[in-house]
Order: sequence, then C-alpha cells, then structure tokens
Amino acid sequence: MNNLKNSFPKKNKTEIKLIARKFYDHLSDLIIESIKLFSISQKQIEKRFNVKNPEILQTHFDQGKDVILVGGHYNNWEILAVGINQLVPHDCIGIYTKLSDVFFDQKMKSSRSKFGLRMINTREVSGYFKEKNKTPRMTIFGADQSPTYSKNVYWTNFLNQDTAVALGTERFAKKYNLPVVFCSIIKRKRGHYIAELSLLTDDPQTTAEGEITQMHTTSLEKQITAQPEFWLWTHKRWKRKREK
Repeated sequence: MNNLKNSFPKKNKTEIKLIARKFYDHLSDLIIESIKLFSISQKQIEKRFNVKNPEILQTHFDQGKDVILVGGHYNNWEILAVGINQLVPHDCIGIYTKLSDVFFDQKMKSSRSKFGLRMINTREVSGYFKEKNKTPRMTIFGADQSPTYSKNVYWTNFLNQDTAVALGTERFAKKYNLPVVFCSIIKRKRGHYIAELSLLTDDPQTTAEGEITQMHTTSLEKQITAQPEFWLWTHKRWKRKREK
C-alpha cells in the first residue's frame, strides 16, 4: 500500500484500494500460472504466449548482431522466459540473480530453460559477454529490481519517487555496441499473454551517459501508469536512498 500511495500521490484512498484489489487478483493468477509452467507443454505455451512483432529483431539477426532485451517484472515475465526462445530468431539468454535456496533456484532455472532459454547468473555475466558465439544472441535483462548494493547506479524520478536504477543494461550495451529493445508484456486474458517489442536504440555507443537507462525506465513507467495492477507491488523497491 505504501508503494501505491507514494507512486500515485494524486489518487484517493478508494482509487488506491481498487488498484490493490486488482493487483491481488492478478497475483493469484500469476502464482497459479507460475506453478503450471513447471509442467506445461510446448503446445500449451504456443497457445498462451506470443510475440507481436518479432520481425523487429530480424535485421540485427541477419547482420549477425546480438541484441539486449530489457523489461520489468510486469504481467507474467515467467511465461516470457519459458516461451520466447521459440518465437524470435536469436538464441535467448536470461540474466538472473541466484536464489539463496538451492532447491527453488534449480526449480526456477529448470522451468525457465525447458524450451531453450539459457540462464546466466549475474556473477557470470562478464564472462558470458566475452564468449564467442556462432548464432546471434538476445540477452534478457530485468531492469526494475532494487539495486541496494550496487555502487554504480543511475538516479531518476520513477513513479514520483527518487529511484536508483541498475546500469547493467546500459553498461553492456555500450561496451559491446548492442542494440537495445524494450519488451512490454500485455495480458490478453487470464493465462494468455503477448509481448510487444520496441527498439530503444540501435547505436548505443552514440548515446549520452544514462540515456539508455532513462529510456527503458520511462518505457516501463508508462506501462505501469496505464495499468498499474500488473506490476509487482509486493517488493520493497525503494529501500535505497540517495546519499547527500
């Protein structure tokens, strides 16, 4: 509730409670859907998840270029992880933070990678980007976690709050000159989703410092503002405060 109140200061109590109620309805769906993903068939995934415009990646693939896909924990990001590798030309790689519980960490990796997605721990990212690959890759970043411990962050106003945003997406895009694509996940109906892609930049090395980070943060903010009930409000995302 504090997250909602601080993010939408102009909304009254009734409006905030309505968003919260819709969020809990969606969260209930999300929990059941995530459990189902452990055993879902590829045929079912094809019925329940699609990419609206994968052709946006084709030119980069034809040129042999890797790309970065960035988005937030909005709608069902787990179904994207499970289903996207079959729907885009690139080989898909997901960057994830290792869970402290070994059993659930293995379960999560097994579920996400069952149809071809390769999972890379955040501690292994630097080595991964130095690998030589035969097929162009699309590396997937979730950019809305709270970067509590990272020193290198970008500060911006996000959902009416001073917010620290991790710079990983921008750092690797600029270092390896990788086009950056934002991914919006849209809920068509219960259990059915579609991903829509939009190119943020195909020449990251010409962008100003912080520009890419601001672009994908703004894109996520617009999506949340339009339908706030589909973002993951249960996390304490504003733990970090800017030093004076």
